[in-house]
Amino acid sequence: MSYSVSRPGGVTLVAVLTWISGALDVLAGTLLLFQTSIASVVERFGGESQLITTAILSILVGVVVIVVALGLMRGSAGSRVVITIFQALSIMSSVFLAIAYPPGAIGEYFSIAIAVIIIALLWTRRASDFFRR
Repeated sequence: MSYSVSRPGGVTLVAVLTWISGALDVLAGTLLLFQTSIASVVERFGGESQLITTAILSILVGVVVIVVALGLMRGSAGSRVVITIFQALSIMSSVFLAIAYPPGAIGEYFSIAIAVIIIALLWTRRASDFFRR
């Protein structure tokens, strides 16, 4: 017997927070790309190529998170797993960026907080019921 589980408000909130988190990753990566001419920033990253690589990875993670977030609204279990993995990667990236570039740490702490909330809300009982339907 098939039954329909309506999307919990927490999942809708997660989709919105996921989009925000992805946008913050894109923004952080973009801002890093503009820091390549600042010697002290380049030095903190161990060279220009490492800074550029970090910036591009941050942008790519953000774009993927934004795209896959659409699946959350439809109840895609695969999207839930992908978003969980990318939020964990976002947390690790934000920790690294906060340490490597302290002037931007406040934004990274905000990004970490959003990622933790997203993961917690994706794995509540009501959300699990929605993704199993």
